[in-house]
Amino acid sequence: GQSVRDAKEYYGKRLKKTSDLQSNACMTPAQPTPTFIREALKKVHPEVIARYYGCGLLVPESLEGCSILDLGSGSGRDCYMLSQLVGEKGHVTGIDMTEGQLDVARKYLDYHMTEFGFQKPNVSFVQGYIEALTEAGLQKNSFDVIISNCVVNLSPDKRRVLSEAYAVLKDGGELYFSDIYSSSRLPEQIRNHKVLWGECLGGALWWKDLLQMAEATGFSLPRLVTATAVTVDNKELQDILGDFRFVSATYRLFKVPKGQSKGCGVMYNGGIPGAETVLHFDCCYTFNANEAVEVDQELASILKHSRFAEDFTFQPPGGSCEPRGIPAEVSANAVDPFELALKSGKQGLASATGGGCCSTRSADCCK
Repeated sequence: GQSVRDAKEYYGKRLKKTSDLQSNACMTPAQPTPTFIREALKKVHPEVIARYYGCGLLVPESLEGCSILDLGSGSGRDCYMLSQLVGEKGHVTGIDMTEGQLDVARKYLDYHMTEFGFQKPNVSFVQGYIEALTEAGLQKNSFDVIISNCVVNLSPDKRRVLSEAYAVLKDGGELYFSDIYSSSRLPEQIRNHKVLWGECLGGALWWKDLLQMAEATGFSLPRLVTATAVTVDNKELQDILGDFRFVSATYRLFKVPKGQSKGCGVMYNGGIPGAETVLHFDCCYTFNANEAVEVDQELASILKHSRFAEDFTFQPPGGSCEPRGIPAEVSANAVDPFELALKSGKQGLASATGGGCCSTRSADCCK
């Protein structure tokens, strides 16, 4: 479609460096980044970093040995950083529609494997569209984790993106992604604006539509991790946008059975790299190592059926299960990301995981 061609032109020709962008929607603000990630990034070739236009640092936990797919991998910065986190037994696949970006990524494959001390490559790159993962040759039920930085909004068919992601994920797999969301559904005038589209704003989904879309696809309801307000510096663009507001938010969606677990007590065993003593799972749940916490039915199912199963000790339910005294209807999948962004800005709480697409902060939204 036209929007895909526009995006290819914007990211393949118009943008030569990150400073060409007109808003902070697709940029990485200064924020605390865990030491082990900073060290991994230091080993990524400077040209790969210079040509990377993704927004934020997207790093879910417990990745060792995992098979990861990066949607819209660009020049490969995140792929090469994740390559070190999954280790030689894991694998990272990057898919991107822009040939020029893939050329940069592939150019430095041998360089990085030598730098990491790996005997054989654990990274590969595929040219293709995020709405057509299986068509690009990716196998169904083959990935543990899919990550995406600010590219789903560039797709004209977001429902198909989620459907394809669901298909290539293994049972228990996770889609962990950051993107830009709007305060309500955007009119055609904004959606068809070439610059707003390229800036990750024109294609922004109304956040409530994401919840509906994910559930219809088969995923668990999206769990909100972080949210940050997006600012637009260009007055001409501001005038076009009017009263529409935008937020950058990170969500985690899991491919797990529904209603298979009762609410129960769980205890984080600790030891996940970067989250050795504290695991910030989402904006409602922070797990301290060796401390029992009551969780609801949905989160119990996620933890039991995902890669986190071995990181937790599960205890029988102790009567009614209302997590930390929070009403059952309030959970990370029901939180308004605009409210969280406002609360985050006021409280100034830094995201422990480095955040995602422009996400610099997180707050406990369930207090």
